Amino acid sequence: GANLPVSFHRNRTRMARGPKRHLKRIAAPKHWMLDKLTGKFAPRPSTGPHKLRECIPIMLLLRNRLKYSTNYAESKVIMKSRNIKVDSKIRTDMRYPCGFQDVITIEKTDEHFRLLHDTKGRFVMHRITSQEASYKLCRVKALSTGVKGIPYVVTHDGRTIRFPDPLIKPNDTVKVDLATNKIVEFAKFEVGNVVAITGGHNVGRVGTIQHTEKHPGSHNIVHVKDKTGASWATRQSNVFVLGTGKQPAISLPRNKGIKHTIIEEANRRAQKAGK
Repeated sequence: GANLPVSFHRNRTRMARGPKRHLKRIAAPKHWMLDKLTGKFAPRPSTGPHKLRECIPIMLLLRNRLKYSTNYAESKVIMKSRNIKVDSKIRTDMRYPCGFQDVITIEKTDEHFRLLHDTKGRFVMHRITSQEASYKLCRVKALSTGVKGIPYVVTHDGRTIRFPDPLIKPNDTVKVDLATNKIVEFAKFEVGNVVAITGGHNVGRVGTIQHTEKHPGSHNIVHVKDKTGASWATRQSNVFVLGTGKQPAISLPRNKGIKHTIIEEANRRAQKAGK
């Protein structure tokens, strides 16, 4: 170490070691809808099945959305009391990252929610029945073979499911039974199937696939059209198949994935006020 240049030792002292533990409030994802002035920090999601910018800590759902707690400490008590299940598993980490399609169950109040996007890119806690809470849809990210040639698929929420149907390919969607972690049925990534958009400018919109542009070495582009006849294009990685044909395998939140213009929204609000 004695022969190393001085600059090496100077730089060495500045290196951060280990994982990041904090998240400033201003740097938190916009769709969490945190105000700027309440504090300096935001709960940084734990590492888990969803990416930091594409998830929301379960604590924010309890405190800011459901209003079951008024502060950080109360949220902690609720979580540590083993009241909350995510995908039918009890979770006690209040920073646990919940993401698209996750099923949140609160048994004491007999409530079930599915986390979906609205057309403004925010997470919606969509209330569902206990029967619908028994399964979730997962996008297949990769298909591979493991030890002894056993095939398996990896889903968007970090699941590894062995022995999938041979017809299942990446970009398809599988319906997973949460109790057994088994694939019940699947929907292919094909023209005419209903899809939701999970990223980009059109996040939260629901429509049917019209056609796909292949761009080897770059991003494939998918053209989608909704019930109103509006059409748009997005990257294939942003497209999440919801079912075969035009009928989604899950119930959708209020606007059914139809994006309204600002004027349309203003008119609807005026109509409501007039009633």
